[in-house]
Amino acid sequence: MKQSSLSTENLTGGPEAADVIVRGGAGGFAQEIIAGPHRFSADEPVSVGGTGTGPGPYDLLLAALGSCTSMTVAMYARRKGWPLESVTVWLKHSRIYASDCADCETKEGMLDRIDRQIRFTGSLTEEQRQRLLEIADKCPVHRTLKSEIDIQTSLG
Repeated sequence: MKQSSLSTENLTGGPEAADVIVRGGAGGFAQEIIAGPHRFSADEPVSVGGTGTGPGPYDLLLAALGSCTSMTVAMYARRKGWPLESVTVWLKHSRIYASDCADCETKEGMLDRIDRQIRFTGSLTEEQRQRLLEIADKCPVHRTLKSEIDIQTSLG
């Protein structure tokens, strides 16, 4: 997607202090995303009618969770002075039948599932690795996704 002059200042009628602005044409799926000084794209794959110019919405959601997970455990390890060298997080989104989920409150219909696998590189003890795995569940995005979310929508 080509760079545009879109900014919070020239979006007439929009919120003045938006954290993220997303704009796209009605003819396709490609979106321009502005997050502070950063500009990037989102889209859908060609196989479903997009142009493939950026990650899809669920890819962005997984990226948010993965980056937050990695940042959170790395920060914890730094504070503890642990020899963590790197963190790699693999994520996959799928839909599963609620009846197949033993730990879920919902028992009927479909629900979203995110599988997350984490690798810690460094001379960590097994106890440190297990603690970092616990800390991964405390990252702010993980906590947001696991909480009740109240989304207020209005016309701009």
